[in-house]
Amino acid sequence: MQHSQLDPLPKDMPFRIISKTIGRGAYASIKKAIPLDSNAPVFAVKLIHKGYAIKQGRVSAKQIAMEVSLHSHIGQHPNIIEWFATGDDPVWRWIAMEFAEGGDLFDKIEADVGVSEDIAHVYFLQLISGVSFMHSKGVAHRDLKPENILLSAAGNLKIADFGMATMFEYKGIKKQSTTMCGSPPYVAPEVLICSHRDRKVQGASKYCAELVDIWSCGVILFVLLVGNTPWDEPTMGSWEFQEYVRTNGRSTDSLWARIPADALSLLRGMMSIDAKKRFSFARIRQHPWYTRRNPLLTPDGKILDEISLATKLLEGLRIDLTMAPSQLTQPGDAMDIDSSSPDALTANLPATQPEVPLHDALFDWEPPVRRALGDFAISSTQPIARSDAAPTIRAGRAFGPSAMDALEAEPALSQFSQQPGVPLSLTQHARRFHDIVPAYSLARFFSHMPPALLLQMLQDAMHQLNVPLPASAPGASLHGSGDHIATLRVRTVDGRRQGLHGDIMVEKYRLPDDQELLEVRFVKVKGDPLEWRRFFKRMALLCKDGIFSNEA
Repeated sequence: MQHSQLDPLPKDMPFRIISKTIGRGAYASIKKAIPLDSNAPVFAVKLIHKGYAIKQGRVSAKQIAMEVSLHSHIGQHPNIIEWFATGDDPVWRWIAMEFAEGGDLFDKIEADVGVSEDIAHVYFLQLISGVSFMHSKGVAHRDLKPENILLSAAGNLKIADFGMATMFEYKGIKKQSTTMCGSPPYVAPEVLICSHRDRKVQGASKYCAELVDIWSCGVILFVLLVGNTPWDEPTMGSWEFQEYVRTNGRSTDSLWARIPADALSLLRGMMSIDAKKRFSFARIRQHPWYTRRNPLLTPDGKILDEISLATKLLEGLRIDLTMAPSQLTQPGDAMDIDSSSPDALTANLPATQPEVPLHDALFDWEPPVRRALGDFAISSTQPIARSDAAPTIRAGRAFGPSAMDALEAEPALSQFSQQPGVPLSLTQHARRFHDIVPAYSLARFFSHMPPALLLQMLQDAMHQLNVPLPASAPGASLHGSGDHIATLRVRTVDGRRQGLHGDIMVEKYRLPDDQELLEVRFVKVKGDPLEWRRFFKRMALLCKDGIFSNEA
């Protein structure tokens, strides 16, 4: 979306934009900004093109105003993105909000693996804290899913995007919802009954929005623990959900077998098919798994050591390049080109937020700021301190010690190491969470191959995954300028038939000693972060001969 090229931004905004787009949606973009009279703080500004939103996004002016109103009504909480201010002119509506410096939480979680029970416990407690606070204000989110869960610079969870939120209680009076909204894997079954196709059969048309959030929190906990959702959607068209219903929450599916016993009973309570029997926040907080001792937390529930948390989180990202790509592909999980016809389920979703979630690519559209360690500060455009020391040979290239030290400080490289743990070069100078786990996506690798060969390898891999790249595809630039080599457009659907869109960007990566590698970044535009991670893993295995590794 490039509306800003056609329509000038409002002139009366009390801040100045300091970045290119860091996130984008069907009718809006997100940029970083600072106050006009200061260099701090840095915050995020959501710019909504009102005409395009109403015409193409199927969003009314009232719905846009409702998002602003509810977000501002919630107020401050450490686990909710804070609303600052809003304004508009005839063309644009802008919303200034807290900038989540830590990026996407679920971008840092290994697909089909998940995180340790302690890490899952940390983020589950923070999720419940944020959602329960919203509910205390009478507001339900109704779209809790990985795309809307971000991190602060210290690694704390932040709930974002209130485009589907609703006021379910006001002055003691509760109301039910009728809008069918949310993401199929995370939505509660009663919401789907509100769709036209099911209402005729089952006769139900209303649901309690606050209980829908409880269900979604349960699914998110499940995903944290195993790296996958329990089903594609909670309908009888899913055999996994059928099994869950038939066994009264005691599914024989192998994914459920990986859930710790205490957490299983908590999940069953939160994901009760009968919404009236679903756990309340009081019951959740009394549950043994919720109250379990966690070495990552202080007695009052704060993160004890953000460096330790970041290290454990990064350790969990591991891609074994000795695996065959087929080992990651489950039956019926092949990717297909995204058709112009919407999925039968998502076609009925109301457009209370854009088709492309606004926070999908929240930190992907800017190249990462290279970290500085000791005398080494890597820049994506400038070489750094030279070294005349003897070179070290890796992957067919000769790099001096300073270049190798700089590469070892790159978090993205650690995921391809077959040795457990995080490199000492990453941890020895770390002071904050983001010194180890960066805000930018780790769906990237480095390559020593010549550009033409690497591009051919990438396109061949896309073809094997049934994601062809037509030569005339819009946005497919095979010849860049400067440090940019190429951009390959990805437009597909994941194993759940949900849209998965993004770009594969190939750029020069400058090192000390006048050396270069190619950096391949997988930038998600639309879709579930875990599904994008899964796509990245398959591409990496298919391109493993071109991936640079620090290991001899």
